[in-house]
Amino acid sequence: MAGMNQTQVTEFMLLGFSHGRPFLFALFLAIYLTTLLANSAILALVSLDPHLHSPMYFFLSQLSYLDLCYSSVTVPKILANSLRPQATISYRGCLAQMFFLMACAGAECSLLAVMAYDRYVAICQPLHYPQVMSRGVCVAAATGCWLWGLLDSALHTFLAAQLSFCSAAQLQHILCDVPPLLGAACSNTRPNELALHVSSVFVGLSPFLLVVVSYLRILATVLRMPLAISRHKALSTCSAHLLVVILYFVTANLNYNRPSAGYSLAADTLVSTLYCIVTPMLNPLIYSLRNQEVQGALWRAVRAWCVPGSPHSNV
Repeated sequence: MAGMNQTQVTEFMLLGFSHGRPFLFALFLAIYLTTLLANSAILALVSLDPHLHSPMYFFLSQLSYLDLCYSSVTVPKILANSLRPQATISYRGCLAQMFFLMACAGAECSLLAVMAYDRYVAICQPLHYPQVMSRGVCVAAATGCWLWGLLDSALHTFLAAQLSFCSAAQLQHILCDVPPLLGAACSNTRPNELALHVSSVFVGLSPFLLVVVSYLRILATVLRMPLAISRHKALSTCSAHLLVVILYFVTANLNYNRPSAGYSLAADTLVSTLYCIVTPMLNPLIYSLRNQEVQGALWRAVRAWCVPGSPHSNV
């Protein structure tokens, strides 16, 4: 019977588009274009500028690529639905969107922890940094982050595919994610909820604790530095990453670890929008505004573009 109910559902109605469609289209289009431009600029700078060929910026480029994936998984469909009389998404399209969204979420949690460890080694063990964070280690760590996210996502997608839905399946959202799918299911969702809680511990909480431990060690080391200028330089290299971590983990926790009662459609939509649409736009802006090396690479690229014959044209 569960299988019959599931196969009868060919699409979901998305109820988050009930008001302000022209405004939503303009808003999300602006966010998407900014996200594409900012993250593509980071990727290009890290790839082309030799000054940014270091583990820190290798991981930053991975974060930018993740942010591009985040936005491309969700925003184009949101833009299309905001122009339609009835916002819908196919059953298979919903599962696919949820799969890639969860994969990006799991990979980013792990990647932020790896980036914190990279800063810990650079500041607390600078003499061992080239050996500890070698090119092979960085590639292996980035690959592991992606595989961890894909494994976590595959589990949630498999469990979601076992759910049964009512004939008029409606999602209280503007996109497909685990919480709205569980809210629309007509069958037992306990396995899905259990998997979500376990995932929150191993995929969300554990990386966050690693970040906290890394930065506590960094803070202890920085406070022992004799010169104020050295302390300021060390903290400035970490402030952007720490701001990104706080922004991401707070919004992710609100998205996946809050009680089902007491939240409106508007609140759910706002939290998820901040988590998987706005944050990918803010990440490269935070790094470019707070990081002098990224700013320097950007100005070198601008000068090379404006003055092709300049010494920086080969950067």
